[in-house]
Amino acid sequence: MKLWNTGAYLENGKLVEKSNISETEARKNTMAWNIMQGHNTSGDEKALKIKFDKITSHDITYVGIIQTARASGLEKFPIPYALTNCHNSLCAVGGTINDDDHMFGLTCAQKYGGIYVPPHQAVIHQFAREMLAECGKMILGSDSHTRYGALGTMAIGEGGGELAKQLLGKTYDVNMPGVVAVYMTGTPVFGVGPQDVALAIIKAVFDNGYVKNKVMEFVGPGISNLSADFRIGVDVMTTETTCLSSIWTTDSKIEEFYANHGRAAAYKEIKPTGTAYYDGVIEIDLSEIRPMIAMPFHPSCAYTIDEVNGNLMDVIEACEKRAKVSFGDKVDFTLKNKVIDGKLYCDQGIIAGCAGGSYENICAAADILKNANTGNDKFTLSVYPASTPIYMEIMKNGAAVELLKAGAIVKTAFCGPCFGAGDTPANGAFSIRHSTRNFPNREGSKIQSGQLSSVALMDARSIAATAANKGFLTAATKYEEDYSKKPYFFDKSIYENRVYDSKGVAKPEVEIQFGPNIKDWPKMEALGDNLLVKVVSEIHDPVTTTDELIPSGETSSYRSNPLGLAEFTLSRKDPAYVGRAKAVRDKDASVKAEVEKVCKALGVSVSDVQLGSTIYATKPGDGSAREQAASCQRVLGASANIACEYATKRYRSNLMNWGMLPFLYKTGDLEASKKLPFANDDYIYIPNVKKLVAEKADSYKAYAVTPDGKVTEFELTTGDMTDDERKIILSGCLINFYRG
Repeated sequence: MKLWNTGAYLENGKLVEKSNISETEARKNTMAWNIMQGHNTSGDEKALKIKFDKITSHDITYVGIIQTARASGLEKFPIPYALTNCHNSLCAVGGTINDDDHMFGLTCAQKYGGIYVPPHQAVIHQFAREMLAECGKMILGSDSHTRYGALGTMAIGEGGGELAKQLLGKTYDVNMPGVVAVYMTGTPVFGVGPQDVALAIIKAVFDNGYVKNKVMEFVGPGISNLSADFRIGVDVMTTETTCLSSIWTTDSKIEEFYANHGRAAAYKEIKPTGTAYYDGVIEIDLSEIRPMIAMPFHPSCAYTIDEVNGNLMDVIEACEKRAKVSFGDKVDFTLKNKVIDGKLYCDQGIIAGCAGGSYENICAAADILKNANTGNDKFTLSVYPASTPIYMEIMKNGAAVELLKAGAIVKTAFCGPCFGAGDTPANGAFSIRHSTRNFPNREGSKIQSGQLSSVALMDARSIAATAANKGFLTAATKYEEDYSKKPYFFDKSIYENRVYDSKGVAKPEVEIQFGPNIKDWPKMEALGDNLLVKVVSEIHDPVTTTDELIPSGETSSYRSNPLGLAEFTLSRKDPAYVGRAKAVRDKDASVKAEVEKVCKALGVSVSDVQLGSTIYATKPGDGSAREQAASCQRVLGASANIACEYATKRYRSNLMNWGMLPFLYKTGDLEASKKLPFANDDYIYIPNVKKLVAEKADSYKAYAVTPDGKVTEFELTTGDMTDDERKIILSGCLINFYRG
């Protein structure tokens, strides 16, 4: 794999450094340019205001989105909106809470004219691929893995506030992003699957930010050697590179995909027009990719399986060093106890969700496990087809039978294993998964209680090979028989029988069904003239994920209750955060005394400052699009975040949509995070903040005040903000802005 250190032109299917066509004109020939400009309503080619064709959410996010839109004046869903139920679908935690949310979703789909996909029918992204994607269209989803580029659809995962804007007829505002070509040649060798290619890409680009907030545009002759399912499996993992979106050239295999799903009219050829210019290039020879494993605790911590098996103790020691950074001395993490006779033993295998649960992945796993078995020791294998149509087909063609005979358990469509709400490993266990993430604090781990499991990402083929080897890490290239390559026949009858599709017809007379846990958003204050914030958490990890900001798993039952969910904020990273933040929000006696002392040191009146809280994190926001990572801080009284860099655009957007200032301290300078002018429990005063936001100031003079009254002046910035983002912050949140 090669990353170009310059831009490049794609001319007649070849990459060249120079062309007779200007860079400015050639930029307009990318697929990304043409699709995004076709959805741009601003009239400005650089500052885009996009209106999407469709939107989609799942049952962790849609209640909050609809509640936000309702509070802002929602009358009808203006575009198709699919509400899937694939995250809280087990309804096993929290009493009636989860199914109460589902009934809320169904009645809202009826009232406002949407699509409701009942639990266990499909994971959000598989339903979108099967029933929503169209070549040349754009879809916005409230899940970070909203990626349908392999099907010719540009899709973006964002926080709920951005979907609420679409429901209110507003736009998604973004500067025209850079576009990076992913130029594919060659053919994958036998035993290599889509996750292997995806992990190799993530390893190459995550740490250096090569595609951060850009569009990845897949081109080159190698694409024709990949099936639709293979392309989809690579595409969904582009989220882990921190890119904004993705798009692929389409061909007869994608045309066949749409025809097989009864939507032939959704296909059209998508490709660069003429000579196209790219801001960078990732060259991939698919024939050189080998089975991969992403070791704990990030998809970018990737190695070939052969490399791990050949240098096992070195790899394990690198994992233990990463754990030390994230966990400190809270747990004693090791994988050395998983080494048996020089081989790495895995306790659990999972093939699931939007990445792993595809038809081809499952059939390949079944082929490998034919005439083999998982054994009756610790190792277990669970398989979750991504949709009921896939489930029905593997039952018809015998793949499910082969998996069950081998000792695997075949379950219904469910996203839980990906975020820690299903098949949570035992404490100290090592799980290999064809899913999307292996972050710390995600797969059911509760570090504050001394509980920690480890997850590695692998392709379904190598997971099956490992299962056939009774849990000892094995690359699928060791499997020698050919795959059966059973054809796929999509049967949408289950959707016709079970999915509620309004066809865009709203029924205003329908009463929304509310459960007792579904609460309205609390009132948010507009931004005051002068801001005083207390630092209530200080995090110096290189990256802080959204799962660490608001844990996934059992907490998801409270996603429709803003105040209830807020009690879990930072609970697995900084358990003292909630108490500190609430003390500031509620102006406890001790906080009042501190504020008087701080204001005296600053020479300002207490009545002239607006009090709030903030966290500092070096690089927050990697991972999920869940708006709750920001909104939970807001309902606890937060007014800002301070960072050296924001890991993703979507987290920064979430902050602004909830009225929080996205402050930056010495932008991108990670070394600066070790020498901050403030610390936990200090106060930071930003005078004239309201005026500076309104006047589009580049920098903000700030003053840090220690508990003993020492004042230090320093500078903060916010980076670029659109006019609407500034107005939202001034108003206090998105709801206030649209409600007026």
